[in-house]
Amino acid sequence: MNAIAIIVAVACLIVGVITGYAIFRYLIKQKYNQILKTANTEAENIKKDKLLEVKEKFLNKKAELEKEVSHRTQKLQQAENKLKQRELSLTQRHEDLQKKKAETDNLKNNLERQIQSYESKKQELGKMVEQERTKLVAISGLTAEEAKQQLMDSMKDEARTDAMQYINEIIDDAKMTATKEAKRIVIQSIQRVATETAIENSVTVFHIDSDEVKGRVIGREGRNIRALEAATGVEIVVDDTPEAIVISAFDPVRREICRLALHQLVSDGRIHPARIEEVVAKVKKQVEEEIIETGKRTAIDLGIHGLHPELIRMIGKMKYRSSYGQNLLQHSRETANLCAVMASELGLNPKKARRAGLLHDIGKVPDEEPELPHAIYGAKLAEKFKEKADIVNAIGAHHDEVEMTSLLAPIVQVCDAISGARPGARREIVEAYIKRLNDLEQLAMSYPGVTKTYAIQAGRELRVIVGADKISDQETEVLSGEIAKKIQDEMTYPGQVKITVIRETRAISFAK
Repeated sequence: MNAIAIIVAVACLIVGVITGYAIFRYLIKQKYNQILKTANTEAENIKKDKLLEVKEKFLNKKAELEKEVSHRTQKLQQAENKLKQRELSLTQRHEDLQKKKAETDNLKNNLERQIQSYESKKQELGKMVEQERTKLVAISGLTAEEAKQQLMDSMKDEARTDAMQYINEIIDDAKMTATKEAKRIVIQSIQRVATETAIENSVTVFHIDSDEVKGRVIGREGRNIRALEAATGVEIVVDDTPEAIVISAFDPVRREICRLALHQLVSDGRIHPARIEEVVAKVKKQVEEEIIETGKRTAIDLGIHGLHPELIRMIGKMKYRSSYGQNLLQHSRETANLCAVMASELGLNPKKARRAGLLHDIGKVPDEEPELPHAIYGAKLAEKFKEKADIVNAIGAHHDEVEMTSLLAPIVQVCDAISGARPGARREIVEAYIKRLNDLEQLAMSYPGVTKTYAIQAGRELRVIVGADKISDQETEVLSGEIAKKIQDEMTYPGQVKITVIRETRAISFAK
């Protein structure tokens, strides 16, 4: 029984599995058919969409091509129309040229006929002139050349007589009006060139923020102020004047160097002898550059070109020089403008006159003292630096030390006198004062071993710096006495002059 039951159960199980498998396959087949049907449907839809898209693109491309073809056809039509118009224009021009050629041929034929007629008439006229000339020779008994010469001699004598009479009338009229015309030109030139009066100062005031700076400028036992005075050659006055230090010197260059050096030292805050010498050396270089810049600016302002660089530097140096209290650069600029105005009035070249007026006093600013007068020395400098002969002569002759050979020379001489003679232009006392200080310094420099000299305190003290390797301490006392005796014997001065001889030994090392 059990075995039968087991067999029946196994059989049922087998039947159930077979039936389940059959049902599963049927379901799978149904699902497959459904998926396949769906896929076929989607494929058909996609195929239709793609066909529509391709058809749409085809139609768009076709429309674009048709539009482009239409555009090109239109351009070709326009080009064809232009060519037709040009062809018509060329045809018209060709016809016009043919007409003009025919007219030209007619004119040429007429001109040839006129030339032939002119030649024939010319030949006839020549024959008639020859016949008349033969008759005149027979009547007068003179050849044609003899008659021509007599006529020319007669005309020359008549012209000479008329010219002499005209010249005499001009000379008489010029004598009557020359003085009046000269005064008019001079007055008009002075009126057209107005320049302020130049006044030279001998002191410069350096302003400081507080009186505490004065102590730093003076230094321990006055070493800073002595070093600054020795390096610049000025006298520095530090007194009770609030917030001010007075720089005194007759030379404006020294005062400017001292002022700029003080400004840098006070701004930097480091004030000691070594730093002072370093700053003064830099400032001297800056002032030299400013001198060159001043010369260039002056030449540009006056419209003068092509000056040698050394002449430009000398023009810049004029800013720091004076003549009888009148600033030399201002005087030279004024003279240049006066020369240009006067040259224009006289019908001469104003540019050359302005150039000669600017350069007429360059002999007053040499790098070394010459033995020649400043006018002659200035002419030599101008000739050395390739200035033209008339300008060189105008410079050398403006004080009648050489002969005037050009019309520029008297103009420069007159304008120099006008600039210097106007009221307030010059002060004789200042020039004499400066000359006395220069003489003091030159006298001390004539002794051997002296390296620098500075006249300070308005000429009441002369400081002489000597080389430590050339003069001993004992010799400095002898030198001081000799200089004092020579000043006393050869110079005239108010009060007394103190001579201070300074001998200094320095040791310098570098920490690396």
